[in-house]
Amino acid sequence: MIASAIVVLLALLAVAVTLAIRARNMQYWLWGYLTRPKPPKVDGPIHVMFCFVDHFEPNWGRVDMPTQRHRVDRWCKEYRALASRHRDADGVMPQHCFFYPEEEYVPEHLDKLQALCAEGYGEIEIHLHHDNDTPENFVATLDRFNRLLHERHDALPRDPVTGQLRFAFIHGNWCLDNSRADGRWCGINNELVLLRELGCYADFTLPSAPSETQTAMSNAIYYATDDPCCPKSHDKGVPMRVGGKPSGDLLIIQGVLGLNWKNRRFGIIPRIENSDIRRGYPPTRDRVDQWVRTGIHVEGRPEWMFIKVHTHGTQERDMDTLLGDPVDDMHTYLESRYNDGQRYVLHYVTAREMYNIAKAAEAGHVGDPGQYRDFELGRPGRSRVQAQKHAMHS
Repeated sequence: MIASAIVVLLALLAVAVTLAIRARNMQYWLWGYLTRPKPPKVDGPIHVMFCFVDHFEPNWGRVDMPTQRHRVDRWCKEYRALASRHRDADGVMPQHCFFYPEEEYVPEHLDKLQALCAEGYGEIEIHLHHDNDTPENFVATLDRFNRLLHERHDALPRDPVTGQLRFAFIHGNWCLDNSRADGRWCGINNELVLLRELGCYADFTLPSAPSETQTAMSNAIYYATDDPCCPKSHDKGVPMRVGGKPSGDLLIIQGVLGLNWKNRRFGIIPRIENSDIRRGYPPTRDRVDQWVRTGIHVEGRPEWMFIKVHTHGTQERDMDTLLGDPVDDMHTYLESRYNDGQRYVLHYVTAREMYNIAKAAEAGHVGDPGQYRDFELGRPGRSRVQAQKHAMHS
């Protein structure tokens, strides 16, 4: 009788756990996360590359132009004040990467962001929301936006060999390569190939949990090969490694994904750590520690660690967190706990610089990764270089 009751309870528990996992779409990534090898132990200092990417959408909620202007102006004013209080081991301020949506293009918004970036506070990259798209329209749209950002707003670097404009990409609604089961918010199964041909050097969309678009591969920097007949070709791939060569169609640089046992619902159920920063999930010290412990790195170079966090910066409910004490405290903690020069060395990097340092690791370089910020792709414009030098020494 007791044994039967225990069996029933265990069965009910198994059903409850399964339902909880599926309710948060954890079945896509949980097994890979649980079986992922622990990062190798490192003798000597660990260099922490910290990158903050922003799905920066001034027209979020379809607001009027005065509201859009207020959002952009607040960022340009308050981020200057926040970032100016902080420096990494190289004397560089926190870098904010504005992934700006093509479909929300307003020249005056980009002009203001460009001025902020020209002073050394970050860089502008590409974000796109689209639905039921075609390859032809996708290529025309991004090609036009690439040239507009470069020619009008001094953004995006050129490849030093080919002269092609290069960019980082974040897909709107997380749906890179048509990765929703219902096919919404993309429509293109060969998106990885198209992005590579257009000049995309890396995708920064992931992690996307709890969305169903989350890949089986997590906490990785890897090359994905496109299958033009199937969606979500980046579900798995080949890890970037020291001494390796580029493979596949597109480099995927992921942020931390896992289970946060320090932040549990009802004291039992762990929260999903998905590298998202907002009012409801501020960047506490426990979260920072988990990002570091995860140890995302290029295989063979565990002493160079990559942390990428993300947000949606123009949503009013989150702006007090992003421009106020919680993020200010996060940087203070990073600089005190993870920049002692012996155990840890902190480097604030843009998406482009994170890519460059990863490529330097792949090429076998060692030592201080800060010297490889411009390893393959240089800064977008001469005005940016001069302004950053001035900001670093001011």
